[in-house]
Amino acid sequence: MQRRVVMNYVSILSLQSPHQFTPSLQLEDTKLTTFVLAGGCFWCLDAVYQRTRGVHAVISGYIGGHTNNPDYRQVCTGTTGHAEGVAVIFDPQIVPAEVILDMFFTVHDPTTLNRQGYDVGTQYRSAMFPLDDEQRELFADAINKFAPLYPNPIVTTIEESKDFYPAEQIHQDYYSANQDVGYCRVIIDPKLAKVRKYYARWLNEA
Repeated sequence: MQRRVVMNYVSILSLQSPHQFTPSLQLEDTKLTTFVLAGGCFWCLDAVYQRTRGVHAVISGYIGGHTNNPDYRQVCTGTTGHAEGVAVIFDPQIVPAEVILDMFFTVHDPTTLNRQGYDVGTQYRSAMFPLDDEQRELFADAINKFAPLYPNPIVTTIEESKDFYPAEQIHQDYYSANQDVGYCRVIIDPKLAKVRKYYARWLNEA
């Protein structure tokens, strides 16, 4: 299964992208697993997983839409059908898949339909994109696990893993290069603080 997951990851990220972003991943890294997740602005999930032990790469991109090679401006209109998502490539021998999913449901609100805070639109929907049946079952279990913990119903969708288009270079590891930007201070910093509170042992930083 893991080799298939990695190969699928290489496949979805080898599309001809107008953004000229080419992630690196060695094919022999068959121990790695890839989760494709969407939970609002991809800058937020990217910031969290970039700082998680056992994560080899995080790719921000667009998935789940009907337009080929969309760019950020197009996706922001909400007309392409894409969600802002991240491909999280991690070593489950270092960080369990359950922890990756627990972080996902902790740092965003999975009960608000097509919305995360001030970000409104289908591009900000809470969604999971399994690469195989095993992941589909794993994702469904994660939703059921967190459902009792929220006062409102979880609206996270499990969707077909359509083509994943890497976002423009400026969106990759955005937080690290823009920590003084207002959005990072107001939106991302509290999410990172929450992760540090509950998942400190899984982070590369204090």
